[in-house]
Amino acid sequence: MSDIKEAVREKYGQMARQAESGEKACCDTVTANLYADAELAGIPEAAANASLGCGNPTMLAQLHEGETVLDLGSGGGIDVLLSASRVGPTGKAYGLDMTDEMLALARENQRQAGVRNVEFLKGEIENIPLPDAAVDVIISNCVINLSADKGRVLREAFRVLKPGGRFAVSDIVHRGDPIPDALRKNIEAWIGCVAGALEESEYRSLLSQAGFKDVDVEPTREHEAGFFSAFVRARKAASS
Repeated sequence: MSDIKEAVREKYGQMARQAESGEKACCDTVTANLYADAELAGIPEAAANASLGCGNPTMLAQLHEGETVLDLGSGGGIDVLLSASRVGPTGKAYGLDMTDEMLALARENQRQAGVRNVEFLKGEIENIPLPDAAVDVIISNCVINLSADKGRVLREAFRVLKPGGRFAVSDIVHRGDPIPDALRKNIEAWIGCVAGALEESEYRSLLSQAGFKDVDVEPTREHEAGFFSAFVRARKAASS
């Protein structure tokens, strides 16, 4: 697990430096055409360059004025900045990332965008540095698949959500024959969001085990045989 984490940290630090230099950090079919031009109009170029997601969770989550949002694995900050705009000045958007280079890039993007209702936190998605029941909505964009302990990530997400809170992420899922062990053990394939993908049924099961209700997994784009971008939704029950 530590090997995977360090490999991810190193690779995404490299991508942050690439985005900061003016290059697109990743341009394959997984990350292409995820945001409308109007959404990108107020976003710094480096934030768009560092967009490494597989969907647009800020639209999926249907954010509302005054809500508090947490983005797991916030990278260069594009989804945090978009969320901040949607929740307005009475709301707040947190970004959580473990990579120093990505955090530095995200904070610079926040400064350039002039957005105040944002805070970027350093930490791991398996150990979220926020108290219980702190946020209304959790989003994430092609990051949970990178974790070697997804069950813990989902339990932490449940913990920090308020009663009635929503989980709305974009992620890579797998359908079909089991992923071969050789691929699971391939660090480069893991970093590339393939080897760490959960089977759809396991994703559903882990969300339910964490306590979530109304679990839904909606594949949106196939990348190679059996691997899909997907919208993953669930909610935390309101207090009784």
